[in-house]
Formats: sequence, structure tokens, C-alpha cells
Amino acid sequence: MTKRVGFIGLGDIGWPMAAHVAKVYDCTVWNRTFAKVEAFATENKAAAAESPAGVVAASEVVITCLPTSKEVLEIVQQAGDAWHNGQLLIDCTSGDPGGSTHVAEFLRARGAGFADAPVSGGVGGAERGELTVMIGGTDEDAARAIQVVDCFAKKAEHVGPVGAGHAVKAINQGLLAINIQAAGEGLAALVKLGVSGKKALEVINASSGQSNVTKNLFPNRVTNRQWPRTFRLALLDKDVGIAVKILNDNGVPSDAIGTAHRAFSEARRILGEDADHVEFVKVIEEKAGVEIE
Repeated sequence: MTKRVGFIGLGDIGWPMAAHVAKVYDCTVWNRTFAKVEAFATENKAAAAESPAGVVAASEVVITCLPTSKEVLEIVQQAGDAWHNGQLLIDCTSGDPGGSTHVAEFLRARGAGFADAPVSGGVGGAERGELTVMIGGTDEDAARAIQVVDCFAKKAEHVGPVGAGHAVKAINQGLLAINIQAAGEGLAALVKLGVSGKKALEVINASSGQSNVTKNLFPNRVTNRQWPRTFRLALLDKDVGIAVKILNDNGVPSDAIGTAHRAFSEARRILGEDADHVEFVKVIEEKAGVEIE
């Protein structure tokens, strides 16, 4: 039974995930900003490592939650000889299937297993321990990963071989982007026609066009003009780009998700790297000359 779990990447979502891990397991953490490592260790009774290798050496299972698969591979390679037979890396990064394959091969050569396990549910879901986790890997590695991520997951599902978890997450993000863009465009037009944005959402949410975007994101962020920053538009743009590549690599049309990717890339250039993903709607509003209220 796993007792020692390491966590690498204490970002907005990684921190609360790691906090749940520290409640259940002997936890060792590392982050590029060491002040964050020290603060987390003090607040959560975890051990502070001075390097990725320190986390790997102290752990049976290691969890990564980083910006991209590129950083994951760099960190895994930095740990080098610290990896040993019987360990497991659970990568909760919203990465790409190809990157997962490279990481898995590197670890397999050292006797360690790998499961790509991206999450959905945002910072709020991480804080509540109610994330959805999509897991790619062998049956054995996935089963072991599910036991560990259970401490911060409401639902954890083995969806296929290595890379499948990242693929499912990327497609999910593509659908999220499409829904934000479509709802923003449609509601902007309705407001210009004299329809209250709030009233339109009430009707749509009792009809066939409803989605999580119309039921939760727009009422809590757009029509009330709050714009909380919980997930960066830049990261969604990155994820949707991965989804487009998956479609193109597999000979599948990418008309809808490709359109969303182009639109989100433009919004990223306009709004910058720190904007929240739902602030994409501000670009639609600017072009339409209207606010959705």
C-alpha cells in the first residue's frame, strides 16, 4: 500500500491538490519557486525537497501538475537516476499524448510506471477534492493511480492506454472553448435585439441549448460582470491547440474546434497571458459593441 507520495508543481490548482495528498500520505513537495515549497510544507506538514530528484528519492508515487508536457519531461529527466523500479509517476498536467509517450518510455527504462491523469474541475474543484480525473496507462498503473488520486477526485476513470487521459482532457477543453464562443456570440446578438442576457440564459437553461457554460460560467461571471480568474485563457488556448493536433493527426475534421482555437489564440493576444478563460467574451462584446447583462 502506498504511503509516500511526492508532488511537483504548486500552482493555482496544484497547491490545493497537494494539500489533499498531504492529509492522507507522507508528502514531499517541490516547486520552481522554493519560497512556495517552504510555505506549503509549513502549512500542510509536508517535507520540502530542494530538487525534483529529492521528491523522487523520497516517494513511492510522484504526482506532477505543470504547465505543459515539455516541463514534465524536463523534470523527469532532471531526476534521472533517482527513479527506481516500482515507482509510479501520475502526471496531472493538461499535456499532450505524444509528450506522455516520451515520459512513459523514459520511466519504463528505469523500471517505473506512468499514468497521464489530467484533471477537470478548476481551482474550486481542487479545493473541495471534487476533481474529475481522466487516466491513461496500463491497467495496473491506472488502478494504482486511481487509489492515490481518490484523495482529490470525485470521479477518476481509466480511459485507455498511455496518452488517452491527455487526449480526453484536450477534447473536453475543445468543447469548453466552443461553448464559450457560441454562447458569447449568441447572447451578444440577443442583447443587441433588446433581450436581457440574464433572461435569455434562464430560457436557454430550460431548453436544449444549455451547457455548463450557460448554467454556471455565464451567470456567475459574465452577466454579473464579476470575471473571477480561476483558469487562464492562455492555458485553455494551449489545450485547444492540443485538441486540434489530435484531430489532425488522426485524419478527423477540425472545423469546429479549429475555429475555436483561432478565436482563443486571437483573444490571448488581445487580453494577455493573465486573463481568465471566460474573459474571452470581452473580445466578442468589444467587436459587437455591447455588454451581455
